[in-house]
Amino acid sequence: MKLIWLSDLHFVADGTVQGHDPVERVSRAVDFINMHHPDAAYCVISGDLVDRATKRDYAAVASHLGRLAVPCLPMVGNHDDRALLRRAMPLPETVMDDFIQYAVRTDAAHLICLDTLTPGADHGSFCQGRLDWLAQRLSAAPETPAIIVMHHPPMALGLPMQDADRLKDSAALLDLLALHPQVRQLCIGHVHRPITGSVRGIPFATLPAVLYQAPPPVPAWTWDSFAPATEAPALGVVTVQGGEVQIHNLQFCAYADGVTSAGQ
Repeated sequence: MKLIWLSDLHFVADGTVQGHDPVERVSRAVDFINMHHPDAAYCVISGDLVDRATKRDYAAVASHLGRLAVPCLPMVGNHDDRALLRRAMPLPETVMDDFIQYAVRTDAAHLICLDTLTPGADHGSFCQGRLDWLAQRLSAAPETPAIIVMHHPPMALGLPMQDADRLKDSAALLDLLALHPQVRQLCIGHVHRPITGSVRGIPFATLPAVLYQAPPPVPAWTWDSFAPATEAPALGVVTVQGGEVQIHNLQFCAYADGVTSAGQ
């Protein structure tokens, strides 16, 4: 299975966000995928599809993503609204009634997309209902390699500003995942930086954002001094073969593409 992974589009129908043009960036990403990876099984987006969660912005981003040559799997982040996303974009039949959480199975892998949204807050949460649903899905397919995609990191990543808004009370989730050796990879959004490592023995990766990148933790910065890093966006190409997982980060455009003069 080949999966294209995007994160943190922060789309707005008009204007810019942090000096970056979301329409330009999403268009570049879609064109790159259609040209180079039309054979992918899915394109999964690990949250923050939009920046301000308006009906107009969801309609516009859905129109742009509708050009994808591969099926799109949208997910919620802290900037998203469940009801608006559900009305704007198609979701798999396995989606939960109250959460944008679902699973898609292929012969090669079990793709499980988690909903970590806490409405009105930047940090993530994962209630017992979502946890029970996940436990059932993992128990039902113990022999199929599982890829877990989520927006909020369930652990600190050495990013002082972003770590404060990670998934809260994540011990139960990590305990559950550690019980299932078929879980081969965590794919995480939210932090706008590429980081790899392991937690409870499970490999994880975070991804650069489609729109703008957060600066590295050194030199230190705060939200008052925040300015996007002068780094190009990237997407992930995730492949699963024989139970083995690889992730390639690919820059799909130059840093300056979609950056206004005021944002440079």
